[in-house]
Amino acid sequence: MRIILIFFIMFISYGILPAAANDRSQQISDAELKDFLKQNIGQQSSLQDKFDAEVWLLGMKSRMQRYKVRNDETHEILQIVYREASQSGLPPDLVLAVIAIESSFKPFAISSAGAQGLMQVMPFWKLEIGRPDDNLTNISTNIRYGCKILEFYLQKEKGNVDKALARYNGSVGKTTYSEKVLVNWEQYWRSGRL
Repeated sequence: MRIILIFFIMFISYGILPAAANDRSQQISDAELKDFLKQNIGQQSSLQDKFDAEVWLLGMKSRMQRYKVRNDETHEILQIVYREASQSGLPPDLVLAVIAIESSFKPFAISSAGAQGLMQVMPFWKLEIGRPDDNLTNISTNIRYGCKILEFYLQKEKGNVDKALARYNGSVGKTTYSEKVLVNWEQYWRSGRL
């Protein structure tokens, strides 16, 4: 019994037990995200200020040329990003940085983990929220999911963009992905401040 107590104290001292607690908090967070998505994915959004949107679209259109996206698809992506990001309280140019890193603006991209579309959304979310027929390679659907997921993580991380991006990528506790997106955002996409 004494040996068990000693091991227990060692586990606590060296932080082994909190890892199990972190797994539990991740499960709770996933359940919260599921509820958040259920409430928000089906909502339709529209552009609030068409003049601001057009100015932003024109500024970003030339930046997308390096990705070799068709002109009509570029316009569609930019309109949807602006609408969905604005609806989610996200800087639209941050969403463009996420898309650039995640898929290089390829709507049919599929990762080795099975994430799909521009923002590399995991398809299990469709089933989790009762929307199995949603097509994650559809530009509008994918960006809506991605923006809502990022919005949720940004709220959970109390506005900390680094931590929210790490959660979005599933790399909590690591900085590589967040830094990659933030550098891309700052050097290439950013048109305003948070």
